[in-house]
Amino acid sequence: MGATRTADPDRSRHASQPSATERVRALGTETAFAVAAAARRVAESGRDVVLLHIGEPGIPTPPHIVEAGVRALRDGLTGYVAPVGIPELRGAIADTVRARGIPCAAENVVVTSGAKPLMLYTLLALTEPGDEVLVPDPGFPIYESVARLGGARPVPYAVRTGADGLSASEVAAGIGPRTRLLVLNAPHNPTGSLIAPAELDALADLVLEHDLRVLSDEVYGRLIFAGRHESIASRPGLAERTVLVDSFSKTYAMTGWRLGFAVMPAPLVEHVSTLIINNTSCAPPFVQHAGIAALTGSQHCVGDLVARLRGTRDALVRGLASIDGVRIAEPVAAFYAFPDIAPLLERSGLTVNQAADALLERHGVATLAGTGFGAGGDGHLRLSYATAPERITLAVSRLTDWAADLSSRS
Repeated sequence: MGATRTADPDRSRHASQPSATERVRALGTETAFAVAAAARRVAESGRDVVLLHIGEPGIPTPPHIVEAGVRALRDGLTGYVAPVGIPELRGAIADTVRARGIPCAAENVVVTSGAKPLMLYTLLALTEPGDEVLVPDPGFPIYESVARLGGARPVPYAVRTGADGLSASEVAAGIGPRTRLLVLNAPHNPTGSLIAPAELDALADLVLEHDLRVLSDEVYGRLIFAGRHESIASRPGLAERTVLVDSFSKTYAMTGWRLGFAVMPAPLVEHVSTLIINNTSCAPPFVQHAGIAALTGSQHCVGDLVARLRGTRDALVRGLASIDGVRIAEPVAAFYAFPDIAPLLERSGLTVNQAADALLERHGVATLAGTGFGAGGDGHLRLSYATAPERITLAVSRLTDWAADLSSRS
């Protein structure tokens, strides 16, 4: 008589637990949320932490925008609406986009709950598994992440700090027979750079020559301190090839409202609408009414934000430039500084991630290691200066002490 097999309770328990697919396990993320959790832990121990890690303006949403959202709620605007957005908001967006020199009608506009879904929708609609997507490096990590999720292969191209952030010739070097999509981000996160008009012209020529499509992330498009921002969609023949992604989050301090939009060729709108229906159904109507107030109301709030950011930028850049072992190019847009701390790393023997951890744990300043934005970010930190001036002053003092500690390790 054969031996009786006894059930293994551990085996049964493990077998019943769901296992994520390789596609999901490979999905990247934003390190800002992990750093936020670490900063909360440090703060809960009773220590003060200067928060320079998160990408939001650091001020309340302007009152007239809040009031429009509240009024819409009180008016009962809480049901489903069209997946691509309410007509009034689509029209207001089209008006503002045309004012930027970009051909646009209301039927070209898609409204969503934040800008991130539009990046995924664009990748799913315009690429097939095995296609290649050109992505900035360093760059917003979600571009590479959603490309991989859709089965495409991200191909990096370099972005630098300063007014002229990228070279079209370097982008051209990454184009191959499977390249389908070029991802642009200007003003750029994390470097605070722009694309020079001549380089933008050259990029437009590349797109036409190689029959590419473009995802142009312009969520920081109105936060400019020097030079000017132009969209590739404004170049002849490029509006028909470009999905321009924008958001209310940065310009109007509406990060938590989750309201974004895209301008795209009309034939693509139907396909993106299908993706929205399969995902979020629609953006909340009361949030959309707040967006109308943002676009059609006084724009003094935007000018005030830019002035505030210019002041904190100048203070942070001056402070960083005074620290031995830190090299900093002045950012011309957005609200990030991207200092090169390679000399400090060489002296200390630490990696940039270890140095960023030490800055938080020992000196109470939360920043992001540049490696969270790709291999091109190694040796850098990303610091958001969208905070109060007195916090920037305190951060500079703590950064100075941190650099001295790192140097003493040599």
